[in-house]
Amino acid sequence: MSKPYETIKVEREESIVWITLNRPHRLNALNEVLMEELNEALDTVENDPSVRCVIITGEGDRAFSAGADITGFPRATPVSAAEFSRKGQMVFSKIEEMSKPVIAAINGYALGGGLELALACDFRIASEHAEFGSPEINLGIIPGWGGTQRLVRIVGLANAKKMVMLGDRIKADEALKMGLVDKVVPFEKLREEAKALAQRLCEGPPIALKYAKHAVNFGSQVPLDIGLRLEATLMGLLFSTQDVKRGIEAFMSRQKPEFKGE
Repeated sequence: MSKPYETIKVEREESIVWITLNRPHRLNALNEVLMEELNEALDTVENDPSVRCVIITGEGDRAFSAGADITGFPRATPVSAAEFSRKGQMVFSKIEEMSKPVIAAINGYALGGGLELALACDFRIASEHAEFGSPEINLGIIPGWGGTQRLVRIVGLANAKKMVMLGDRIKADEALKMGLVDKVVPFEKLREEAKALAQRLCEGPPIALKYAKHAVNFGSQVPLDIGLRLEATLMGLLFSTQDVKRGIEAFMSRQKPEFKGE
């Protein structure tokens, strides 16, 4: 976790890792270097069993991320643009597929690729001044890092079409009403609220949390009968863990369980 990065900051607080997008002079826009560093940091976190939760946020008080850095777009070809899209999709899918819960602490603008990054996270807490949008349509393109797919699953078809096809921004209170974010808090409370949620998740059973995340994320993408079979299989597998025994014993003795992820 101590490796120096150019465009992100990685900090450890007990079992929590903070990943901060660190290009405030560019509103934390996502360039190729940042995406590569984020990809590497996610791999490191995933492979560290002592990490139980990840929080992603942006440096400063203006932006979580204003999206992809479009300065290279004029030189793009159809092939390079498709490759750029697939690379971003693969990085964000790592968040969705990660065995640990990931929280987006949205400290300002979450636009374009910044919104798509937040959508890949399990929980989204926003500051009161945060704004959300998919403005790609105003450039003559569409979201390319999962926005057209994850947005509809989170806010529904009608809301997704309005955001993607009109390119309008929405405020934090409207994002809360449509289910795009889980909570809206004052900016000065954002870090505290994100950490409190992360600490609650850290106290949970890591293996069960991983299976719960996978069952919800991937079960929702298949027919109900297949999703139910996935749920039953994962639930059954959990009975091979020591944490189940700890949870049952703690419940029977009216004590708080101490889950160890084994």
